[in-house]
Amino acid sequence: MCIEATPVTTAQLVAEVTKIKADGYRLVTLTSVEIDAENMEILYHFDKDLVLKNLRLTVKKGASVPSISGALFTAFLVENEIRDQFGITFEGLVLDYQGKLYNEVVQTTTTSPFCRMQVKSTSTAAKEVV
Repeated sequence: MCIEATPVTTAQLVAEVTKIKADGYRLVTLTSVEIDAENMEILYHFDKDLVLKNLRLTVKKGASVPSISGALFTAFLVENEIRDQFGITFEGLVLDYQGKLYNEVVQTTTTSPFCRMQVKSTSTAAKEVV
C-alpha cells in the first residue's frame, strides 16, 4: 500500500504545515519509516472533514529537522517519540524531553508525565505498564 503524500524539504516543512493548518486541517499524527541503511521518511498526516492530506519528508538517519510544534502544539509528543525511537532530532520543540520520553528507568512524576510505560532494553523490547 502506498500513501499519497506531497514531498517537502526541511526548508518548506513549517510553511506547508502552517498553510495546511490555516486551511482548517487538524494534525492526526506523524509516522516515521526506515527507508534504507541511511535514510528515514517522516510522514505528516492531517484531516479535514474525513479527507486526509499527507506530507512526506525524507531525511538522513540522525538528521535534525524543524519541529512543527510551534504551529501545532500537539506535535511535540510524537516528535519526542520519533526522537526516542529513531534518533531524529527536532529543532525548536516547544517541549523537548531530550530523548527521554520513554524512560529506560523507573518512571517517576519528574521524568515523563505523559508516558506510563517502562521500556526495557532487551532483544524482544518487552514493555510493561508501570
